[in-house]
Amino acid sequence: MFTDRLYRSAQPIWESYLHHPFVKGIGDGSLELDKFKFFMRQDYLYLIDYCRVFALGAVKAKRLDTMTMFSELLHSTLSEEMELHRNYAEKIGISREELENTEPAATLLAYTSYMLSKANQGSEAEVTACVLACTWSYHVIGTELNKLERNEKHEFYGDWIDMYASEEFAELAASLKELMNELADDLPEREKAHLEEIFIHTSKLEYLFWDMAYNETMWVDGESFLNS
Repeated sequence: MFTDRLYRSAQPIWESYLHHPFVKGIGDGSLELDKFKFFMRQDYLYLIDYCRVFALGAVKAKRLDTMTMFSELLHSTLSEEMELHRNYAEKIGISREELENTEPAATLLAYTSYMLSKANQGSEAEVTACVLACTWSYHVIGTELNKLERNEKHEFYGDWIDMYASEEFAELAASLKELMNELADDLPEREKAHLEEIFIHTSKLEYLFWDMAYNETMWVDGESFLNS
C-alpha cells in the first residue's frame, strides 16, 4: 500500500519525535508546564488552518463520499476537537481569550502556509497528503507514550496521551490512511512521488513544531535581528 511507502520514508523523522525532549517530557511528566502552554496556544492556531485544509478537501472531492468525509472532519474539528482544546487549555490555566489572541510563531506560519498552499494548488490527494502526517504521527506518539510505565497518570499530560492513544483517534488515522491509499492507487509514479514529498515535508515541519514549543520560539532568537 502507498501508506506503507510513506511510513518507510518518514520513519526516521517520526522516531526523532519520540526522542525529542518535548515529547519525552510529556511521556514522563517532566515537561515544564509553560512549554506545554506555549504548545497549546500555537496548536490552537494550527487547528484553525487545519480546518481550512479540510474545507478545501470538501471543495476538491470528486466523489460524494469523499466530500462527506472531509465535511465531517471539518465539522468534528470545529465543533468537537477545538472545544476540547479550549476546555483542556482552561484546565491548565489558559483562558479562551488568550487562545483567541495568540500571535502565530514563525514555525506555525511556515507549517500552515505550506499546507494551505499545497492544498490550494493540488487535488484531493494533495489535501490528504497535507493532513495525514499530523493525524497519523500523533496517534503513533500517543500509542508509544501510553506504553511507558507510569506510577500514576500525570495531572495534565495523562489526558493528552490518552486522547491520542485512543481507539477513536486510531480510527480517524486509519480512515485518512485508507483515503490516501485509494486516491494514490492509480496515480503515475511522478504524482505519487509528489504526494510523498508533501508527506515528508509536513513530517519535518511536525518535528520543528515540537522544537518550537520546547524552546518557546516565536521568531529568530535575539533582538539584533528584529532591530536590524
